[in-house]
Amino acid sequence: LRVKSCFLNECPIFAVLFKKYTEMANHKSAKKRIRGNAVKRLRNRYQAKTTRTIVKKLRSTDNKKEASELLQKVFSMLDKLAKKNIIHKNKASNQKSKLARLVKALG
Repeated sequence: LRVKSCFLNECPIFAVLFKKYTEMANHKSAKKRIRGNAVKRLRNRYQAKTTRTIVKKLRSTDNKKEASELLQKVFSMLDKLAKKNIIHKNKASNQKSKLARLVKALG
């Protein structure tokens, strides 16, 4: 996911973070770091929210075939989040285990 700079200027979260912390920053590099951190934070939140949405979709599914297809997609997303330290690796593992049991129990 690439976040465009024009989007960041319109984003209220970015505006608040940038204004709040750049006033405290004394160096140009510190201001750059603040901008980079804000971009990463938005990207991480987007990826985590997307994963949560698909997990909810998987939990609400009654069809085993459809659920097993979604399960592979969810596993991949959870592994990526854990690899990037957006969520803890044990949390990802626990979620995968619970979702696998849920899909296995479908009739």
